[in-house]
Amino acid sequence: MSKAKTSTRWDVTARMLAAILGGYAAAYAATAFLSVYLPLVRSDRVVFASLSCFAVYTFAIIYAFAARSAVRVWFMLVGATVLMALAAYLPSDFGVRP
Repeated sequence: MSKAKTSTRWDVTARMLAAILGGYAAAYAATAFLSVYLPLVRSDRVVFASLSCFAVYTFAIIYAFAARSAVRVWFMLVGATVLMALAAYLPSDFGVRP
């Protein structure tokens, strides 16, 4: 028989914070990234990016409780958020900002 790993109170708290705060940050960074790089008219880009952030936030919440450890969740969310935010805010070649 296999023993199921019981979640501690700190593990659940870390996952909840990752889902709420990390998911929000990832959704914000994804919105900024998509509003800069989508090949659409600016108004369509912003609307599509704003609507797709709901899917990103939902994915982050589901991933927060499906991953093996809370540390892995934090690394993935922080890494994805930093990459998308840097890609959205650093380039000035395009002359656009979110």
